[in-house]
Amino acid sequence: MDIIVVGCGKVGTSIAANLVAEGHNVTVVDKDADVIESITNVHDVYGINGNGTDIETLQDAGVGNCELLVATTGSDEFNMLACFLAKRLGVANTIARIRKPEYNDKSLNFIKDELEISMVINPESLAANEMVSILKFPSAIKIETFSRGNFEMVEIRLKKDSELDGVRLCDLRSKYHAQVLVCAVQRGEKVYIPSGNFVLRGGDKIGITASPSEITKFMRNLSIIQKKTRSTMIIGGSRTAYYLAKSLLAAGNEVKIIELDEQRCIELVEALPDKAVILNNDGAQQDFLIELGLRSVDAFVSLTGMDEENILLSYFANTNGVPKVISKVNREEFVRTAHRMGLECVISPKDIVSDRVVSYARALENSRGSKVEALYKLMDGEAEALEFKVSGDFSHVDTPLKKLSLKPDTLIAGIIRDRKPIIPSGDDTIQAGDSVVVITSGQILADLSDIVD
Repeated sequence: MDIIVVGCGKVGTSIAANLVAEGHNVTVVDKDADVIESITNVHDVYGINGNGTDIETLQDAGVGNCELLVATTGSDEFNMLACFLAKRLGVANTIARIRKPEYNDKSLNFIKDELEISMVINPESLAANEMVSILKFPSAIKIETFSRGNFEMVEIRLKKDSELDGVRLCDLRSKYHAQVLVCAVQRGEKVYIPSGNFVLRGGDKIGITASPSEITKFMRNLSIIQKKTRSTMIIGGSRTAYYLAKSLLAAGNEVKIIELDEQRCIELVEALPDKAVILNNDGAQQDFLIELGLRSVDAFVSLTGMDEENILLSYFANTNGVPKVISKVNREEFVRTAHRMGLECVISPKDIVSDRVVSYARALENSRGSKVEALYKLMDGEAEALEFKVSGDFSHVDTPLKKLSLKPDTLIAGIIRDRKPIIPSGDDTIQAGDSVVVITSGQILADLSDIVD
């Protein structure tokens, strides 16, 4: 598929790289010639140095033949205009990055309808939503939601002395009386899509799929469930911090935000309810954090503009016994560094947005009986979880799963039928109207039929 990406900052570059990895033909457009030279030297993309709202530039980029344009510059209004012009020039689908809190749900819906924008993405809001999910269920490293919350995939790290050490997966349900499925295991650098005979080991990172209630039951039976977060300290007053604080305050949490820029503190005071504590200070001052009550908060979230600072501050919070620590880290090499330092919860806004765009692109491509509803990267990007909506044209409707020859490292992790989740057995079948969750490693799936070898 031919795709144009306008704006080659961190988000745009990540989107372009992931679309190329999917096999798409990608053209990137940016006003900075050095940026274009840099991205074309690293990635297999065609580069255009120009303005993404200029008709001739868009035509040079092949707008008349492309099926999707993604506008990810630093200006919301520029992105909207680029999408509007692309639509008028014949692009069927457009995606705009719109980040300002002033564009609330009502105005965004109006803008989408009037400008015919297919999808709006907000990296900061999406990242904040992921953090809120984790803080509601702090036993987890990562939580992904399917079928409007009826089904979840949760990543947890087993302790070295975990009672699951040495347990075969096929014995889990009977031993812990919960309808869950371990769908992925990361052991060291290797990721497994396990069978029932797989034996867990202490230190494994595991992905569990089930309904939210069954996952909670399973965690409680293992005595590893943590209480919900009630107090959170946030370093950095970014847009992500605003979205996160707003959600936490609405849920009754205590929130403290430490921001170095005085003007930004004033903006946050005006934008957030009186219950938020906004402090104009340097969050990197460790003595100040201790004095502010670091050791008594339930959660610490580092959201400065520097990956290195976020990692170091999170490490400091971790060593001071904060129960839940979350770091915002965008660079892949720093994510690995954070994990080696014992920081499990690392959030990358650009990766979250990339997943959404890749999911949308795959949904445009398939028409063979199912539709990609969601796509998430798991196990540090080494596996994927996809949700498919099944139509009556799916060629394997009514076929027992045990009769399907699945591709290697591919697992049907769940079926949601009439909003009720099913942990599938070999005798279960897929029906039209079902949502099906598939976990895979080393495969690119655009359609549910792709799981069959």
